[in-house]
Formats: sequence, C-alpha cells, structure tokens
Amino acid sequence: MIRIASAVLVLAACAAAQQPQTPPPAAAPAVQGGDKAQGGDKATFEQVAASTRKQLEESVAELAKLRDGVTAEKIPLAQELRKLEDGLLAVRGDLAKATRALDGRALDLSNLKGEIDKRRDQVNYLSNLLADHGRNFESRLHIAELQRYDAPLDAVKLARENTKLTEAELFAAEMAVVDASFDRVADALGGSRFEGKAVDPTGTVSDGTFVVVGPAALFRSKDGLQVGTAEQRLGSLEPTVVPFTGLEDRAAAAQFLLGSGGAFPMDPTLGNAHKIAAIEETWVQHVLKGGPVMWPIFALAGAALLVVLLKWLSMAFIRRPSRKLVANLLEAVKGGNRADAIEEAGTIGGPAGAMLQAGAEHLGEPRELVEEVMFEKMLSTKLRLNGWLPFVAICATSAPLLGLLGTVTGIMNTFSLMTVFGTGDPKTLSSGISEALITTEYGLIVAIPSLLLHAFLSRRARRVLDEMEQAAIAFLNQLRKSEAV
Repeated sequence: MIRIASAVLVLAACAAAQQPQTPPPAAAPAVQGGDKAQGGDKATFEQVAASTRKQLEESVAELAKLRDGVTAEKIPLAQELRKLEDGLLAVRGDLAKATRALDGRALDLSNLKGEIDKRRDQVNYLSNLLADHGRNFESRLHIAELQRYDAPLDAVKLARENTKLTEAELFAAEMAVVDASFDRVADALGGSRFEGKAVDPTGTVSDGTFVVVGPAALFRSKDGLQVGTAEQRLGSLEPTVVPFTGLEDRAAAAQFLLGSGGAFPMDPTLGNAHKIAAIEETWVQHVLKGGPVMWPIFALAGAALLVVLLKWLSMAFIRRPSRKLVANLLEAVKGGNRADAIEEAGTIGGPAGAMLQAGAEHLGEPRELVEEVMFEKMLSTKLRLNGWLPFVAICATSAPLLGLLGTVTGIMNTFSLMTVFGTGDPKTLSSGISEALITTEYGLIVAIPSLLLHAFLSRRARRVLDEMEQAAIAFLNQLRKSEAV
C-alpha cells in the first residue's frame, strides 16, 4: 500500500511538470506569418500529449504491477497475521491458565499458612500444658522422691533455657516428665522403694532406702542406725529423717524397709506433729523473744497489781452505814439532843459515821456551818478513796504504748535483717516479727485487766461517796425540819 501511494504521487508530479505553460498574450502577428506559427504550436501540443500519454501508460502499467505485487505480498502477510493472532489467543489462554493456577497456589498458600499458625498455636498450647504439668508434678512430689525424678526434671529445665534446641527435642524432654509421672502413678498403687540420701538429726547425710506409700515416706540408712520418717525441713533441700521414739515403731519400720513384711508405721499428721512440737516453747522463752521492752511492761503490770490489791483491801474493810443506825441518828437529831446524836453517829462507823458524828457535834449551830463541816469530811474521804487510782489508769494506758514501742523496734530489726539477708529465708526474720507481736500481746494483756480493775475500784469508791452523800442529805433535811418546828 505504501508503494502504491508513492507511485501515484510520482505520476502526479510528473504530469504537473510536463504540462505546457500558457504563453502570455502577444500582439497579433502579421498576416503573412500567422499560419506558420499556428502549425508549430499544434505540433508541440501533440508531442506533449503523446509524451504524457506514454508516461501515463507506463504509470498505469507500473501501478498494475505494483498492485499485483501488493496482492501477492498481502496473502502471506494475512496468513502470517492469522497465525500470530492464533498464537496470541493461545498465549492468552496459557496466561489465563497460569493466572488461575497462581491464584489457586496463593489460596493454597494462604490456607497452608493458616493451618501452620493453627498447628503452631496447638503446639504452644501443648507446650504450656506440658510445662504446667512439669511444675505441678515437681510440686506434688515428696521431698524424698525429688532424688528419684531429678534427672528428667533437670533435663526439661535445661531444655527450656536452651534456645538451640528444636521444638521436637524440647517436646521429647517434656514427654520424659510425663512418662515419669505415669510411672509414679503406677508405683503409687502399691508403694515404691528406691535408694537415696537423707539427713539425720545430727546433720549427717546418709545413704539408705526410701519407701513411699501415698503421702508418707520411711527411710532406713544402710548401717541401720537411722530409721524414721522422711520429712522436709525449712531451709533444707534434702529429706530429713525424724527417728521413731518408740522401739516398736522403729522395729516395724526397719522390718518393712528391709522388705520382710511387717506393719507400716504412719504419722496421720504427715509430719505436722513433729513441726508443731519443734516450735513449742516455754513461757520464759516466749517472754524473752519480746525483747527489752517486756521488762517495762511487766514493771507496770506489777505496780498496777500492787496498787489494785492495796486499794481493794482498803475498800473491802470500809464499814457501810446501816439504815437502822441512820434512822436512830435522825431520831436523836429530831429530839435536839446533841449527846445522843453524837453517840448514835459513833455507832455507825466508817467514813459515813465520822461525817455524821462531825455534823452531830455542831448541832445547835448554823446549818450552813454543819453542812460545810460534813462536806469537809466527805472531801477528805474522797481524796483517800481515789488515791493511786489514776496510777492504775496510767498503767492501763501506758502498757499498749510500750507494746507499740516494742512493735516498732521489732519491725525495725526485721527490716534491718531484710537489708542484710533479703526476704528469701523467713527464719531469719522471725525474731524481729516475734518481738513485734509479743510486746503488743503483753501490752494488751496488761492494759485490759488494768482498765477493768480501775473501773471496778472507781465504781466502789463512788458507791461509798454516794452513800455518804445520801446520809448527809438525810441528816441536813432532818436538821432543817427540826429548826422549822
């Protein structure tokens, strides 16, 4: 097609170039040479027309030739184009298949990743379960059995800390603990016997034989000198032998450990009885644990007790006024007989009798004077009765404060020990805590009875004063009636 267009353009250009120029108009020739000029122009035009016709024929022939060539070339090109289009369709089909395959692979990969994550979560869950099982298994072992299952427990601990191990190796170490737990369950049905080491009461480590039946364990050393229950003591990582005190229990345990039958001596408290017996202490030891603050507390307790005894004895023998004797006194006052009134007041006795006798001695004098004399006797009696009672109240108040002081010093000692030894061993902190609690205990023990005794004595003194006041009011009222008559 490009060649045909080029040929047409060439022919058009040639035709335009060979077209004759239109001559300019000229003056009319002479009559004589006019025919000759016309003849020459006609000959020239025919030549040009013939030349143009020839070129046109050549161009048409060349155009036909070009068309034949284009037609000849167009068929193979069309065939080739069809082949290429068929190939393109095939490639597009392959591309679609590859795209579908890629999408399928991507979906499978996504599903596979999800499955892997799910499996990994399951593995982590199982790993956590196995780790919890290992910790629970170790915590439920008897102190004597730790020696027996020490190897798998240490292996799984080291495996968890080793980052170079694979998950399969870690799983194998954890499964070893599971197998050991199954073996222990099987042995627990009839008891287990194994060799091990234990610490005797003297602190010596002895080799021997353990027999574990349920939660109880017995131990016998190889030389037979140590036979008893195997228990765990605070601060010790080895089982401690608590020997049997009875000869029958010792003989039965030795026979049972040797495998020759016999009874199994068992402590129903699982060693708690021995632990409680180990912490029992006398009263003196308990008091000495309180520290130096205990001595002021006991001093206050002794002083308060002494004052209470003296005050109670002094108040116990106070004579109370009898209604009959007071009535006799009032009859004497009513009659205006001073001597009889003084005599009757002397028979009453006690603080009330002394007060009424002082009032009778001033019969006939102004009533205000008699009242002041009797009030003076009451005040002196009140001072005598209430004497030293505030000291008991002070002891009741000071004892808890001294206990609080001991608590503060004990806690300070505890924190000092924590600074030196840390908080890992509670036994090193028990002294400061004991001092803190014991001083508070005895401070309250002293304060509560002292407070109650102070209230009792105060009430008793108040009762004596109330009886004196009642007798004095009756005496003064009778005196007023007598004066009115």
